[in-house]
Amino acid sequence: MNNKGVDKSKRQFLTTALTVVGAVGSGYLAIPFLAQMQPSVKAMAAGAPVEVDISKIETGQLIRIAWRGKPVWILNRTPEVLSTLKSLDNELRDPLSDESNQPPSSKNPGRSIKPEIFVAVGLCTHLGCSPTFRPEIAPNDLGEQWKGGFFCPCHGSWFDLAGRVYRGVPAPSNLEIPPYRYVTDTRIIVGESSEEKKA
Repeated sequence: MNNKGVDKSKRQFLTTALTVVGAVGSGYLAIPFLAQMQPSVKAMAAGAPVEVDISKIETGQLIRIAWRGKPVWILNRTPEVLSTLKSLDNELRDPLSDESNQPPSSKNPGRSIKPEIFVAVGLCTHLGCSPTFRPEIAPNDLGEQWKGGFFCPCHGSWFDLAGRVYRGVPAPSNLEIPPYRYVTDTRIIVGESSEEKKA
């Protein structure tokens, strides 16, 4: 075979051009494939942190928000509630939250960053029912030993106003504390901890 009349630079140019066109074409095919693997905007919003204005929560009031499809409670505890928390330790399964999963900043008797503001996921740790907020003391249906808290009507689990579980009830652990942080004295972000923000 006689290659004397063949222009090698044209062959090299055509090879390079076809390689580039093939790579670009592969990229155009890969982009939609990779894009469909990303979570939807709705899914990203469902897991996104939620900013909450707590300035309008009255003392003793509980508000509910949604985060990651779960109810989250924010309670402005009264000074009376804060003073009774320590007196319940002997009745609780895990009073110091040694066994419960929670952010390090909330590992204290009130299970909160600031004593008066309590933030918790509003789902019973037994089977995921939503307990009711029962702040009254010694109601007829719960008895004289009830000092206010959260009562799960599904199977009768009791939690105090720091979300700590009582002994002898079906729930195995304290209520979950979600990650949260203060942006200002009156605004918190649920779903983002102060430890994450520092990193």
